[in-house]
Amino acid sequence: MVEGPSREVDRRGLHSILKRRGFFWPSFEIYGGVAGFFDLGPLGSLLKDNIERIWKQRFVVEEEFLLVDCPSINPEAVFKASGHLEKFSDHLTRCQDCGVPFRADHLLESLVKNPDTLDKEELEEALTQYGVACPDCGGKLGPLEEFNLMFSTHIGPGNEKRAYLRPETAQSIFLDFNSLYRFNRERMPFGVAQIGRGYRNEISPRQGMIRLREFHMAEGEFFYDPEEDTFPRFERYRDKEVPLVPNTDPERTISRELGSAVSEGIISSRVMAHFMGATFSFAEDIGIPKEAIRFRQHEASEMAHYAMDCWDLEVSTSWGWVETVGIADRSAYDLSQHSKGSGSQLTADRKFEIPVERVINRLEGDMKVLGPVLRSDAGAVMEVLSRMDPEFISSALETSETIPITVGDRTVEVPSNGIRIVKGTEKVHRESYIPSVIEPSFGIDRLMVGLLENNYREQAASPLSDDESEEPYRVISLPPGTAPIKAGVFPLVNKDGLPKIASEIDLKLKREGLVTYMDTSGSIGRRYARMDEVGTPFCITVDHDTKKDRTVTIRERDTGAQVRVGIDDLPELLNGLIHERVAFSSLG
Repeated sequence: MVEGPSREVDRRGLHSILKRRGFFWPSFEIYGGVAGFFDLGPLGSLLKDNIERIWKQRFVVEEEFLLVDCPSINPEAVFKASGHLEKFSDHLTRCQDCGVPFRADHLLESLVKNPDTLDKEELEEALTQYGVACPDCGGKLGPLEEFNLMFSTHIGPGNEKRAYLRPETAQSIFLDFNSLYRFNRERMPFGVAQIGRGYRNEISPRQGMIRLREFHMAEGEFFYDPEEDTFPRFERYRDKEVPLVPNTDPERTISRELGSAVSEGIISSRVMAHFMGATFSFAEDIGIPKEAIRFRQHEASEMAHYAMDCWDLEVSTSWGWVETVGIADRSAYDLSQHSKGSGSQLTADRKFEIPVERVINRLEGDMKVLGPVLRSDAGAVMEVLSRMDPEFISSALETSETIPITVGDRTVEVPSNGIRIVKGTEKVHRESYIPSVIEPSFGIDRLMVGLLENNYREQAASPLSDDESEEPYRVISLPPGTAPIKAGVFPLVNKDGLPKIASEIDLKLKREGLVTYMDTSGSIGRRYARMDEVGTPFCITVDHDTKKDRTVTIRERDTGAQVRVGIDDLPELLNGLIHERVAFSSLG
C-alpha cells in the first residue's frame, strides 16, 4: 500500500452496511476472531463471482488464456526452486513489554515514503531515528527478525514430506508449462490463467479486507519469445490513455497513451503495456471510476525477487492508494529456476526458415548402452534426457555409476556411461529457448474494497423514500454487471393478487439466470432504500394496472427514472441493461 490522497468515505457507515447486509464479516467471531481472515457472505460471494466472471471474459475469452485449476498445497521443492523459501519474508519486531509482533515497515508508513523498500539496516535506523514505540502499549520494540510469510504443513503421515500453502497461484502454471505448451500445439505466445486462493502468514494484518492471510487471486502468466519484436495484439490498447507514476519521478503522475509510453521508454515493452491496458479496462468494466485508478512503477528496491519490472494498478481508497493488481515482468526467472530444480527442460522452440549457427550444449543417450539395460524404458529415457539441463547432472556423470531419471511417475536408474554431453556448433532450423513471462496478478478482495468504496455515497434523503429517519440515505452504485442482485421485485400492496403476479415475475427472471430479490415488507420507499443500499440497479413494481395491461414499472437506481414495460419483455430488457450496456433512457 502506498500513502497518498485518501478517498473521503464514511468507512464505518459503509462497513456497517457491508456486514449487516451480508457482504463480508470477520471470520471466527464467536471465538473472538483471528486477524486477517474474513468470510464472504451471500452478497459478497455473488459480488466476487461477478468480478471473476468479468475477469474471465477479459482474459480467458478475449485474451485466449488457457484456464487451469491447480492444488493450493505445493511440496517444499517447488518453493526452494522458486526462491520463496529464501526470499519471501518480511521484517518483524516484537514489543518487549506486551509481546505483540508488528511488521516493521508498517510502523513507518506515516513517517517514511515507501518503507517496504528499506532493508533491515535501514528499517532499524528509521525506527530509532523516529523513536517508534509499540502502538498498543507504548513499550520498547525488540530487534528485527526475518519472518517467512508462507504457511507450512506436511503431506502424509509424519514430518518427512514438508509442504507449503501457495502464496501465489503462479508456480503450478510454471510447473505445467510443458503440458500446456503441447496442449497449445506448441504455438507461441500464449497465456495461462488461474483463479483461486493464496495464503500469506501476514505478521500483523490490521487493514480489514486490504491485508488478508487467506485471499482470492486471479492470475495470468503470458509466455512469449523475448527476441520477437512484434506484438500485433498491442493495437487493441495502443491509443488508450492511462495515468502513470514512473519510478524515475515517483512524486508526479503523468498521463500517456500506452503506445507513446512504450516509445518514450517509460514502459519497457509492448507486451507489458498491452496487459496494463487490458487491466485498466477491466478495472473500468467492473465499475471503478477512471479518476480513482493509476499505475505506479515499483522502485528497484521494492521489486519482488523474481521481477525485472513491475507496475501496480492502484485504486484510491480511504486507506490511501492501494495496490490491487501487480503486472510483473518475471522474464525467464521461474522457468529457469524450475528447470534447474527439477532437471526438466521447460522450453519452447524457435523456428527458422533459413538455418542459423548456434552453440550447442545438450544431453544425449547412447542407445547401444541404454537399450540392453533399460529395455522398454530406453526410448522414454532418451526423450527425457533431450529436455534436461546438462549442468544439472554434469558432476554426477563423473562420480556416479547410475543417474536417477524420472520417467512418468517412476524413477529409472540410468547407467552414466550411456549419457554424454554434446557441445559444439551446428546449423539449426529450430532451437529451444526459455520463454519470458508477463504476469498480471489480481487481488480480488482488494478490488472489491476499491469498487465498493468508490461507488458508495450518502445523501440527505431519497426523493422516493418516505423514511424520515435522521440517518443519511446510503447508496452503493454498483454497475449492473457486478451488482450481486440485479433487480428487486415488489408488489405495490400485499393484496388484490399483486404478490402472486410479482412472484411469477420473480421466478420468470430467475429462470433466465438473473439474481432477483422479491420484497413485500414495508412501504415501497423503504423497499427501494434496501435495494439501493446493496447496489441493486433496478427495481420492478407490480401495481393494479399490471392486472389490466400486463405492464410493470422499472425504476433505475442512480437517476430514479421510471419506465413502463410489458412483463413478457422484461427478461430481454434486463439482460440488455445488464450485459449489453443498453442505456436505461432508451427504454422510454
